[in-house]
Amino acid sequence: MSSVAQRAVSETLGTAFLLATVIGSGIMAQRLSGGNDALALLCNTLPTGAILTVLILILGPVSGAHFNPAVSLAFGFRGAISWPTVGLYLFAQLCGAVIGVWAAHLMFELPVWQLSTHIRTGSGQWLAEAVATFGLLLTIFGCVAKSPAAVAYAVGLYITAAYWFTASTSFANPAVTLARSLSDTFAGIAPAGVAAFVGAQMAGMLAAVLLGRWLWRADVSVKANSERA
Repeated sequence: MSSVAQRAVSETLGTAFLLATVIGSGIMAQRLSGGNDALALLCNTLPTGAILTVLILILGPVSGAHFNPAVSLAFGFRGAISWPTVGLYLFAQLCGAVIGVWAAHLMFELPVWQLSTHIRTGSGQWLAEAVATFGLLLTIFGCVAKSPAAVAYAVGLYITAAYWFTASTSFANPAVTLARSLSDTFAGIAPAGVAAFVGAQMAGMLAAVLLGRWLWRADVSVKANSERA
């Protein structure tokens, strides 16, 4: 069993690397794509899916590799982790997300402090965030219940796909959403759009918790009881 400090560092470090990858690959993609937005998005997508797989494989045994407040809250609602742990994870994830954004800016010699001007809004994008988060959580729940060893690969592949089938390019993560508002780069989101995105993500998370509890009812009960023991 990992210590509280180890789990906090794991969630901070993992979320920081995730955001450094999202922002850094976005900057690199925009610089090299010659104005081709489709190519830039592809170059932003592949590193994100890849780093998620790696981070879950190496940090999953330490903290569960949530790197996402929606995931931590969902596991709290399922009774799989305690609420004090949820609070710790949320704080670590938010801190890590901001650190990751700032690290990306420094690596590309950009101003550390920025606010995005990239407008992302509208009912289609809000629905997309709900769908993206709903699908992400179902991916995690299903793998945890039936194929735990596949979680890292399934999550990486899901996010890679969701970048392209959702109108919002699948943020699906409140910490990522907030942190991306602090980067006026390819992957940014204007601060005015953050609240609606996070609200949609929470709606998708809650829907996934309810459906997941029904789809994998016996597995949820066994898992929760074993983790409490």
